[in-house]
Amino acid sequence: MKKLLSYSIVLFVLTIILLLIIPLPAGLVDVAIILNMSLSLMILVITMTIREPLEFSIFPSLLLITTLFRLGINVSTTRNILSNSGSSGQIIQAFGDFVLQGNVVVGMVIYMIIVLMQFIVITKGAERVSEVAARFTLDAMPGKQMAIDADLNSGLIDEQEAKMRREKIQLEADFYGSMDGATKIVKGDSVMSLITTAINLIGGSIIGIVQSGDSIGEVLNTYSIATVGDGLVGQIPSLLISTATGMIVTRAVSEGSLNEDVSKQFMAQPTAIMMSGVVVAILTVIPGMPVIQLAIISIGLVAGGYYLSRRIQAEPGLAMAGGGKAFTAPSEPRGEAAPVEAPHGEEPPKPVSEEEYFKDVNNVYTLLSVEAIEMEFGYSLIPLVDESVGGRLINRIIIFRRQYAQDMGFVIPSIRLRDSSGLNTNQYCIKIKGEEVAKGEILVDYYLALEPENPEKEIDGIETIEPAYGIPSRWIRPEDRELAEIYGYTVIDPLSVLVTHLSEVVKQHAHELITRQEVMHLVENTKKSSPELIEEAFPNLISYSLFQKVLTSLLKESVPIKDLETILETMIETISDTGLPVKDVDGMIENIRAALKRTITRMYCEDGSMKVITLDAELERTMVGCLSKGERGYYLALSPDVLQSLINQITIQLRKFSGFSQSPVILTSQVMRVHFYRLIDQFYPNVRVLSFNEISNNVQIQSIGSLTLDNSGQKGA
Repeated sequence: MKKLLSYSIVLFVLTIILLLIIPLPAGLVDVAIILNMSLSLMILVITMTIREPLEFSIFPSLLLITTLFRLGINVSTTRNILSNSGSSGQIIQAFGDFVLQGNVVVGMVIYMIIVLMQFIVITKGAERVSEVAARFTLDAMPGKQMAIDADLNSGLIDEQEAKMRREKIQLEADFYGSMDGATKIVKGDSVMSLITTAINLIGGSIIGIVQSGDSIGEVLNTYSIATVGDGLVGQIPSLLISTATGMIVTRAVSEGSLNEDVSKQFMAQPTAIMMSGVVVAILTVIPGMPVIQLAIISIGLVAGGYYLSRRIQAEPGLAMAGGGKAFTAPSEPRGEAAPVEAPHGEEPPKPVSEEEYFKDVNNVYTLLSVEAIEMEFGYSLIPLVDESVGGRLINRIIIFRRQYAQDMGFVIPSIRLRDSSGLNTNQYCIKIKGEEVAKGEILVDYYLALEPENPEKEIDGIETIEPAYGIPSRWIRPEDRELAEIYGYTVIDPLSVLVTHLSEVVKQHAHELITRQEVMHLVENTKKSSPELIEEAFPNLISYSLFQKVLTSLLKESVPIKDLETILETMIETISDTGLPVKDVDGMIENIRAALKRTITRMYCEDGSMKVITLDAELERTMVGCLSKGERGYYLALSPDVLQSLINQITIQLRKFSGFSQSPVILTSQVMRVHFYRLIDQFYPNVRVLSFNEISNNVQIQSIGSLTLDNSGQKGA
């Protein structure tokens, strides 16, 4: 029995197909018609009571089945009408007599109105809504996926919930895509109904006149009743299904069932109801209007609106029943706890002063938390953040976080966004662990034009400095954008300026953001794919403290840590070679960098070649001789004259990279790399120092300058 029930839909569809072939007696046709109407009513009620379309995800397939069912019934009724002198059951006869009321012309006009209303209004509207919903749903998929990834990375949701949300997004895309095609079936059904009606009337009349010998009037009367009746019993279910289609594709912005939403949103607008009652009352002054009926409706609307208005005053929560939401940029951190609403019937707690609040020692601890990354805004920059007015900063941050995780293997922690009264209206500042590290100013209604080296002409604007890279720029009006691009300027919108500055600051300070907790999370994530490696490494050979130190050093020099397996394997090999817990962390890091040489090479390679500045052999020998051992290992102790000479030479040589898209690279031996990097990092934090062991063999090294022991390196400048 259970197996039979599991195939019930298959059997039902096969039965429908048989309706197209096997003639049915009038009694069975009546049963099929009643079943069709009941099913259509059931579907319409379901679409009005569900809260979201996915609760009725079978609707596109069900739409096809019900349409096929109606077509099967139409074939059976048409066969009976043409072969049984216009007779096809009691339901068709009853519908025809009721609508025609003895007047064929009026009956046909009413029937045509019903058909055209469904075809032109409901079906066409539902088709358009389905098409737009499908396109918008597909377009929004990448943004929704990024939002889920951001919530997962920030810890707001777990992996299970993230998986469920991703599945729901995919189901929504599949559902609306199916609905876009299913509405074409409804449209075709309406066209087919008109064709069937014409066949019944014209074909039946010809058959009746030729075969029965009755008068033309009697034949037309018989077949018009059958035609209209047959059309109505097909069109009423079709109209219900079309309405259900429109209902389900317009449920995207609803929060409850249709009944709940209509009730709540109408009850939230008492003023509109009372104004409508007043307008209806004014209509009573027009001569010939039904005063009693208008007065009753007017009094009902005004009284109902007044009652709802008094109720909203007594229960303010009803005013927001319509589901609206507003944005208020907080002046305090968003992490502050919201005031707790008192239980119903109790007096809400009285607000306490600041002194009273901090008398409780536990409340003082709330002041000690430090955000990893904060971004504060002046008042005029709030529209860039506020999503309710089109602000896209949060979406851009999500995209940046995802891209950085893919490139570097490190997930940037959540960024706290808030406004600040301490900043000018156009200013913003970026904080790392509570301390300001960068500040900038943005004109929201302007564009930033980066000045080229040799512009064709200067463009009018407010002179400034691009905050991320320090490039001379101008704030220009939107109408001058095309002109600036013609003159050779690179034009950037304000939001991109803000996001670029934030991303560069985060990249520079990423090594400060990798906490012990994040290190443990990365280890647990690697354990899913390489459990044996993690068990071998932790905690017997490698401590979390050592691993954090290694990852911090790599991130400080912008080396991706995505390949954690290679990093851990190299650490294990280095420790195994010594037989003791490693003390030379610098040597271990150099071995790791050599193991990651393909990754490092890719970052600075352009068209198969890498442009570098090299160190003269004599200079390198001199620096090796200047290595001194301190409490924390070796360091490079150059004389002030040599150091000043090097700084001057590097300044000159770096100018040669201005015409290349590649970052400046200085090439040294593996022994000197880390020491030379620490020497120049305080002067040139964006210059990368690589060793020969970190460059792949298939890359051509092109030296465009050299650093020497004396000032001879300046001659070629």
